[in-house]
Amino acid sequence: MGGVTTSAWDEVATAVAAAPYPVTVLAPDSDRAAHCLRELGITTGSWLGAVIGHTGGLLVDHGWLRVLGCGTETMPAASLTVAYDVLGGVYDWTVNPAGRPTIHYFGPDALAWEDLELGYAEWLHAVLAGSLDRFYETLRWPGWQAEVGAVAADRGIHTFPPPWSKEGKDLSTVSRAVVSLAELVSVHQETARQLDGQDS
Repeated sequence: MGGVTTSAWDEVATAVAAAPYPVTVLAPDSDRAAHCLRELGITTGSWLGAVIGHTGGLLVDHGWLRVLGCGTETMPAASLTVAYDVLGGVYDWTVNPAGRPTIHYFGPDALAWEDLELGYAEWLHAVLAGSLDRFYETLRWPGWQAEVGAVAADRGIHTFPPPWSKEGKDLSTVSRAVVSLAELVSVHQETARQLDGQDS
């Protein structure tokens, strides 16, 4: 079955160029990219492999969504984190009960994992085709573009009251502060665990 694998990067790059909002392609670290691809056992022939092999990540829609490239830091067998959003939401590529790997989203407003029922390429294609406008419609506020655009890729926006609370639903009325993205993700996931514990 040998032969040269055709990279899917041209397809990804075409979708990036056609996106209805700004997309920044971060420069890859070639050694790290090769290591990531080896660890995952994939090639640049897939969209996931192309993003890992050819980028340090993608900052989509003024940096609202941060799609991970060769900077992917964890390689668990069961799932792989492929993106974060500026509010601390997480996207994992993980096997669903039907045995198919799909993108699952953990949102700061719902504090629960939701299977988006899309493979990685389908999901990223939808994202680059403009799906974020609709997906995040209830989590945006007037002037968010300039505010989010000024936030570094490893930082996020903490809102208080939080988006999962009744008082925090309207993000134009809450207080917003720039914090470590890793910390923000951790706070949301810990809150979900605590609330889940209260329910049972």
